[in-house]
Parts: sequence; structure tokens; C-alpha cells
Amino acid sequence: MSETQPTTRAGFCAVIGAPNAGKSTLTNALVGEKISIVTHKVQTTRFQIRGIAMLGAAQVVLVDTPGIFAAKSRLDRSMVHAAWTGTKDSSAIVHVVDAPAFSRVMSGGESGAQDRLAAKDTDRVIEGIKKRGQDVPVFLVLNKIDQVAGEEALPLIAHFGDLAIYDAILPISATAGTGIAELKGLLAGAMPQGPYLFPPDQAADVQSKIIAAEITREKLYLQVHDEIPYESMVATESWKNLRSGDIRIEQVIYVRKESQKPIILGAGGRTIKAIGAAARQEMQEWMGVKVHLFLFVKVRANWREDKERYTEFGLEFDV
Repeated sequence: MSETQPTTRAGFCAVIGAPNAGKSTLTNALVGEKISIVTHKVQTTRFQIRGIAMLGAAQVVLVDTPGIFAAKSRLDRSMVHAAWTGTKDSSAIVHVVDAPAFSRVMSGGESGAQDRLAAKDTDRVIEGIKKRGQDVPVFLVLNKIDQVAGEEALPLIAHFGDLAIYDAILPISATAGTGIAELKGLLAGAMPQGPYLFPPDQAADVQSKIIAAEITREKLYLQVHDEIPYESMVATESWKNLRSGDIRIEQVIYVRKESQKPIILGAGGRTIKAIGAAARQEMQEWMGVKVHLFLFVKVRANWREDKERYTEFGLEFDV
């Protein structure tokens, strides 16, 4: 007798939330490997990144979206638009909330400006979910729950439960793995029956040159502070597969002001060397081959108005 094959399920799940709530960390945890860059800075993710999680017989395509916030510039508007666009055609939505930040604001304790801004952006997401309607299950993830005292978690759960817009509320730590298994089960069950959308061994639906640019941008965020990371972008200008099997990559870090260029270069070129060394190491681990990475810094004052860059990353230019 032949064994009965399990019924396959497949669909999309949008991961939304305020900036720095931990959406990319959660996406990486669900996929089982790093497909989205992660830093401690807000607004790290700028466009939709699709991570493919195999959860038993279910394939869940996780759409890691930019944070939702009060948009001001063209890039801001495009990022927020990309986030809400990610919920279209999704079979489930995961709303990620920075639990300790929201808890501090709720309790009236020592919350900083960043906490209050995160709470406002969370309310903005909630209003968007209400407007969208309840046509698919919406799961709330109270992320970083390991940083919230046990008795302080209950008011949080009660607050969001009273909104009556969530099908489940899960206290989770994406870094520690707490609650991930339960979320995986809910997501697998929410996917419609059908064939897989991607090969089961594929982890992401992103071009390699874009992933490489994102790796370098992450290292830039970690090395350079203040407003510089937000004023810059990374483009992979050249990608060559060498006869030796090595890969030669040339990337340009674009900044908006001439005064920003020496900051990224650093004294004696130390900063850009550190960025390049860290990026090269991660690229080699990701691709399993030796990478020759060459970084250049150029000034392009209006890169935020470059339509070609928006199109490359799947962002809408006019929104």
C-alpha cells in the first residue's frame, strides 16, 4: 500500500508593524535563515522582501515589509505604500508590536520619545487593519516579550484583545525563539490548499545582487550613526562570476551630501574597510564561495528622486 501524501498548502503572509518592532528578525526566525537585514535602527527595511518558510506540508511566503510610520518624503511614502501593498492577496497578516516599548507607554513609566513614537505608529497600523477589514486572519505578535515582566504582559494582552481585530495574540521573542512554534502552526493552518509557489529548498524571492546590496547596507548601518544611514543607499553595479569560481562584486554607496562622503570613508579609509570586510564575510558565508568586494562612495544629491532605483527594489515611485 502506498502512503498517503500530506495535503500541501501555500500562500502569502504579510508581516507588518511599526519601525523597529522586529519584523525582519521574526521573518528570519520563521524562514530558518537570514533573508532580511536586521539592525537596532528604525526603518531598516525599505522594500518588500519575500522569505519562504516551509512549515510541515505548508509553504508560507512571508512578505517582510517596511515599517509603517508618518511618511514625509517620497521614499517614506513609497515604503509605507509597499507595506500596505504587502497585505493584498495575503492569506494571513502578522502584526508585530514592540512589546516592551508599548508596555512602557501604557504604564506611564519611563518611556522615551522613541517609545511614544512606536506607540503612535502602532496605533496607525491598527487603524489601517480596521480599514482593511477582516477578510483574512490577523495574528498579533507581542515581540521582545522576554524584556517584559510577567505581570506587565497581561495588561498588554488585554489592551489589544479589547480591539477585537486579532484572531490570536501571541507573546513571542523572535531572538530567543519563544512562541515561534505556535505561530508557525497558526500560519500553516491559515494557508489555502494548493501546490507550492516556489521550490521547497528556496529561502527567498529576491535577486542575488539586491541581497548583496542589503548585506552591505546592514554593515553600513552598524558602522555609521546619526542620519548618515538614512541619507545613503547601496547599489550593486557589477557582478562577475570568475573562472576560478570566485565572484567579483562592485558596489556604490550613494550619499546626498559631499560632507557625508568622508564620514563613510573614515580616517585612512578605516570605516569603509570595516564595512567591506564585514559585508564580504557574510556574502561568502551566504554563497559558499570566495567574494572579491569593491566598495565606492559617490555623491548623488537626488538619489531619492531616481525612479530607476525605486523600480529596481519594487517600490512605487508616484504614491
